[in-house]
Amino acid sequence: MKKLVLMAFAAAMAFSFGAQAMEKMKVRMGTEGAYAPFNAVDKDGKLYGFDIDIGNAICAAANFECSWVTQNWDGIIPGLIAEKFDTIIASMSITEERKKKVDFTKKYYSTPARFVTADANKGVEITKANLKDKVIGVQEGTVSDHFVTDNFGDTAKIKRYEKQDQANLDLTSGRLDYVFADSVVLSDGFLKTPRGKGYGFVGPNYSDQKWFGEGIGIAVRKGEDKLREAINAAIAKIRADGTYAKIQAKYFDFDVYGD
Repeated sequence: MKKLVLMAFAAAMAFSFGAQAMEKMKVRMGTEGAYAPFNAVDKDGKLYGFDIDIGNAICAAANFECSWVTQNWDGIIPGLIAEKFDTIIASMSITEERKKKVDFTKKYYSTPARFVTADANKGVEITKANLKDKVIGVQEGTVSDHFVTDNFGDTAKIKRYEKQDQANLDLTSGRLDYVFADSVVLSDGFLKTPRGKGYGFVGPNYSDQKWFGEGIGIAVRKGEDKLREAINAAIAKIRADGTYAKIQAKYFDFDVYGD
């Protein structure tokens, strides 16, 4: 009888460990929800965009059980560290400064930044002299903010915004001479909309690694190596099986992954 009890206990333990092994890792995905076409919220309050679709594809490939959490950009790294969510999938550039606070996966896309201005100014060369006393709008705390501050902050006037769309609005209202941000965000989120009529890109693409990092990655808390490597494997999987290409084609007509 004692032997039967021990066998039953062993079987129950084996079942319990098997169930735990099958249980999906629960991952809370943090994003901003204000950076179209990468992450935004529709009129019904639902998240959409390239970041969101890629995040969901990663969850499926890694067999995660995922949920989404929105967080303003200025609090997104503190929110991750405070365990409000487990990842940041919000078009965050992989930079040395951010690596001091969080760990990153490998990149999942890479696009350059550019200036946008009124059509009347499109022939103006982007130099310190030409931008003297001009007002440039950027989203606060972004790589675009750091780049403009370091390169033009001693001659131009820099106005910082909580969200990119606020800077775009001030440009059309005449309160800014230029905005500077990711080129895809400015193209799809502004120039291709009715509000963007009469405005266009000026100057070159900017992608210097000193400011713009190694591309766009997914941030996790320091030491979360198991999660980071699982996401890396999932990125490789969706790149290899065509899932990434299908998502990319939904939003872009070019290779957003970059070199």
